[in-house]
Amino acid sequence: MLTTADIARLFRQLAETIRAARDELCRLDGVIGDADHGIAMADGFAAASSAIEALSVEATLADQFNTAAKAFLNAVGASSGPLYATALMRAAKAAGARAEMPLTEAPMLIVAMAEGIRSRGKAEQGEKTMVDVWTPAAAAAEQGMANGLSLPEIVARVRYAAAEGAEATKSMVATKGRSARLGERSLGHIDPGAASAAMVLNVIADDWGQRGTA
Repeated sequence: MLTTADIARLFRQLAETIRAARDELCRLDGVIGDADHGIAMADGFAAASSAIEALSVEATLADQFNTAAKAFLNAVGASSGPLYATALMRAAKAAGARAEMPLTEAPMLIVAMAEGIRSRGKAEQGEKTMVDVWTPAAAAAEQGMANGLSLPEIVARVRYAAAEGAEATKSMVATKGRSARLGERSLGHIDPGAASAAMVLNVIADDWGQRGTA
């Protein structure tokens, strides 16, 4: 089962990983953006993790994700704030008002988050955004579930799809967000939002990949 304790641990790991990658994400953003993406993401996940830690022991999975969404949005004024807040709210709906969920349902949280990001950002694949990572990762999760794969097998495919998606943004011209103003000059550089999205999915894959199918 995936419990509230598991989710709290996952967010602690997300906060730690993104904090460690903050400067690298800012460097990537400095090439095609405002050099603040790492700060925004680190602040957002730190706030989300702290808010989850402050919840009572009676909190449900939905409570955790909704609380994380509100905290992320309050901490981040940049575009990633509303995007991840929406993603987390969609995850809350998918997780439900329960203290635990079967591991076999866990990949649906990735699918729900991806749909939240895509719909809120009104972006599609090929526009050099985090959607280029979240969409193929969600597709890998859905396909893996449809094929009856184990959770470790599914998240391995999610990790691969996310990495491929982030790398693919190098060959794209940005048409959304602040980097769109660079036009052809955005070619050859990984989108920072895609890079951080791959990191988030990597943390999830690391955590869930160690689990069985109970």
